[in-house]
Amino acid sequence: MDTPLRIGLLHYSCSPVVGGVEEILSRQADTFHRLGHSVSVLAGMGEVFTKDFPVRIERVLGSQNARIIKAHEQSRQGNQSQLRRPVNRLYKMLSEWSRGLDIILAHNVLHMPFNLPLTLALRRLAATRNAPAMVSWAHDSPYLQPDHPKYLDRPPWVALRRPHRNIHYVTISESRKTSFERHLDDVSWKVLPNGIDPAHFFYLDAKTERLAEELDLFRRDMVVVQPSRITPRKNLELSIHIIRGIKLLGYNVLFLLTGAYDPHEERAVAYYRRLRYWIKELGLKENIAILAEYRFRDRKKLVPGRVFIRDLYLMADLLLMTSKDEGFGLPLLEAGMIKLPIACSDIPAFKELGKGVCFFRLDEPPLFISGRIIEYLGRTDTCRMFRNVMGKYVWDVICRNEVIPFLREVVGQAPMQGRHEHVP
Repeated sequence: MDTPLRIGLLHYSCSPVVGGVEEILSRQADTFHRLGHSVSVLAGMGEVFTKDFPVRIERVLGSQNARIIKAHEQSRQGNQSQLRRPVNRLYKMLSEWSRGLDIILAHNVLHMPFNLPLTLALRRLAATRNAPAMVSWAHDSPYLQPDHPKYLDRPPWVALRRPHRNIHYVTISESRKTSFERHLDDVSWKVLPNGIDPAHFFYLDAKTERLAEELDLFRRDMVVVQPSRITPRKNLELSIHIIRGIKLLGYNVLFLLTGAYDPHEERAVAYYRRLRYWIKELGLKENIAILAEYRFRDRKKLVPGRVFIRDLYLMADLLLMTSKDEGFGLPLLEAGMIKLPIACSDIPAFKELGKGVCFFRLDEPPLFISGRIIEYLGRTDTCRMFRNVMGKYVWDVICRNEVIPFLREVVGQAPMQGRHEHVP
């Protein structure tokens, strides 16, 4: 197992200050911590937003600190002597905070003009022997604007656009990389996209988060949910064969069957055993989870509640209903409320409710139904965008597949020690 990284995250402000970079810093920190890495946050404004890892607020790091603003004003007028004291103070603070860290992720502060002493102190730290590796995580720059203030083209402000040999540069999209390459000095950029945390965005139940991790839900090609009790009337054997068809068509599919069965009813027990037989016989043990019997890795039993079922709707790509007979069809209404695509049998109750859904006949071959569902989802733009987000832009996926490997590579590169940059 790889040794956990010790990661420091730095910005002018953090949660509960509202802003895009503040949100990204919080989600990164939470994800790194959840993946088993050591996290420390340092910011100029905000609050201690979690008890899971250290969050330190130092006002002199912010963009509104009176002493920093005064130093900026003096510097713009040509008097750079006012920078020396805050740079020295910040360098000392950063050195103390970063002791024991493997890497610092500095969000925007090496490129934006809101605290120049902080920028210069970080660049000095990067040239120091035994300093942690440093990444400039750049979201924006005033140099991308054609009418940026002219003082930014004069020393010492030009440090905001000049590369440092011991700093690694990351930006958030290919288009942003193109802009940086056009307007900033010669910097080699790595693109690592921003992400989204479904658990935070959807306010997911803790059980849902755990299940999603254990079943690798975020990295599936398709997630299908069926909130049905395990009875012959629900025709669940057809669902199993449809899922097999989707798998045969090349999709890494996960089918979540939420309903329970009555263990005291002989017919229900026999039916449940028959379903288990088909799952095993068709090689679908990694593709179908019957949540009524699910136990987490620590052997605790999953007890689905109403919020949990709602969460599954939010995380799924498709509601599948294969019933032979129903008096109504409440799951169709629930799915409709959140714009979840629906595939269901063409029984009267479902046809009465369903509009724009994928209907199929119960006598159609399962593989044919599978193909119909894939074709239907291909025409459903919201589904394609949802799966694109879930497959590429969930923080857990980005951090596991891209960010952590990049940080390990950076940490493994020995820094080049050099002289401190001159500060007037």
